[in-house]
Amino acid sequence: MGFINGGRKSANKSDGKVFVKQKTLKSSINCAGIALHSGAKAVMTLRAAEPDTGIVFVRTDIAGGGAVIPATWDRVVDTRMCTTLANEDGITVGTVEHLMAAFSGCGIDNALVEINGPEIPVMDGSAAPFVFLIECAGIVEQDAPRRYLQIRKPVAVEDADSSAYLKPGAGFALGFEIDFSGTAVSRQALHVELGRGIFQTELSRARTFGFLNDVERLWAAGLAKGGSLDNAVVVSGERILNQEGLRYEDEFVRHKVLDAVGDLYLAGAPIIGAFHGICSGHGTNNRLLRNLFADAEAWTFVNLTQEEADAGMPGGAWSQEPSERLAASA
Repeated sequence: MGFINGGRKSANKSDGKVFVKQKTLKSSINCAGIALHSGAKAVMTLRAAEPDTGIVFVRTDIAGGGAVIPATWDRVVDTRMCTTLANEDGITVGTVEHLMAAFSGCGIDNALVEINGPEIPVMDGSAAPFVFLIECAGIVEQDAPRRYLQIRKPVAVEDADSSAYLKPGAGFALGFEIDFSGTAVSRQALHVELGRGIFQTELSRARTFGFLNDVERLWAAGLAKGGSLDNAVVVSGERILNQEGLRYEDEFVRHKVLDAVGDLYLAGAPIIGAFHGICSGHGTNNRLLRNLFADAEAWTFVNLTQEEADAGMPGGAWSQEPSERLAASA
């Protein structure tokens, strides 16, 4: 395909240092499942891609060889209950965040995602099935240095009910806080430092969740038509309706971090820095990236030697404790 992540190629260096290399899939692999919001059957194939391609979605149901949709922050056109991308012709693909999180967690830089409709299959509501697909396909290094997005100064998005921040840091650290008082979700906070398989073990199995009293409203909006207890944690007041219960005690906040990992990978490169979200969602995550890229002094692309990458993972400086703002809202 030839699309370049963020419009910039990684700089090749020839000073004898061993740089972290880009990665793609070793072989193609496919799956099928239900689309969370449309309820339609979705068939998807993951394929290898050339260096500096990035993650690219291809709608195979569009005549003329398919419609190409680059997975970048500036292609986000809708953030209601999921992240939806579109190309210049208005062709969309939605619910990309769990797959993008799996690509990020597995270190995949370049891949083609062929999909036969406007939405990625939800599978079990987590990123774990996509991690499994990637691991089954295999991962191979490519002869090109990996590009990282280094945060150089803080950027933020704030409104009355939510906020999100990015600031400089070593490695990639994420913190998140949620507050659904009076429900089984309640107030939860989490801090994780990604690297060395942390995504796979601590985040990938966390499922999307919703509230039973919101179902009719979502259906009226054309959303969640494929949702069920097989692909989401459903909450009714203080009760979890899924018979098997939760996969993690704090599965709700872990899924919010998973979503953030996927949304932030639309930056076009893995981030070196620290993220923190308070009661935020897909829209806030995308606005944060837009604010970041609007300030040329807030970011830069860099290549890392393997030694530098090993020294910088994990890293970050966000506290695991709930912030003063969240505590004050209790």
